[in-house]
Order: sequence, then structure tokens, then C-alpha cells
Amino acid sequence: MKILLTATGTEWDSKMDPRFGRTEFFFIYDEETEKVETYDNRAIANEAHGAGPLTAQKMSEYKVDVLITGNGPGGNAAAVVTQTGTKVFVGAGEMTVKEAYEAYKNGELK
Repeated sequence: MKILLTATGTEWDSKMDPRFGRTEFFFIYDEETEKVETYDNRAIANEAHGAGPLTAQKMSEYKVDVLITGNGPGGNAAAVVTQTGTKVFVGAGEMTVKEAYEAYKNGELK
């Protein structure tokens, strides 16, 4: 299972980014291979409109099964995420990436 976490950095101890559309980084963990991939999404900050759907489209390229974030995708981005079949878990905005992953594994996220 591939899990994407919205993050402010590229390490397990990085803080989660509570935003989806304008998240700084994708932190992608593949549970089967235990491989970590990261994607720098900071260029999205320059987009005046449509950051959420653009981020959702980029996320879909990674074919993730689960999205863990703080506040969740907004309306238009949520529509794109729903089409991919990705399960969304929110409430991890104040955690580190590692804490958010553990909270997900323990069923503590919404």
C-alpha cells in the first residue's frame, strides 16, 4: 500500500503540512517495499487559483492508496481525489510525518 502524507520536509521527523493543495512536499511511503519517495510541491505556491486540483492531479500520478493530511482537500480537489479512489485521512496537521503514519496505523485519524 502506498501512502502519501502532506509534509513541510522530506524526512520522517518533518512536520506535517496541514494544507493539501499548497503542501510543500509529498512524502510517499510504500509499505510493501518500505521505500520513501518525496516530491517537491513548493512551486504550486505561485498558482493564483486551482492549486488543490493541480496537486490532486500530481498526486494521482503516484498511484497512492491513502492520503494523510491536516485539513483535507477542498471541494474541487476532493472531486479529483475521489475519482482516484484514494482514501483520505485528516487530523494530522499538528504531527510529524512519523506520528501521522503511526496515528493512521492505530486508527486515530478521521
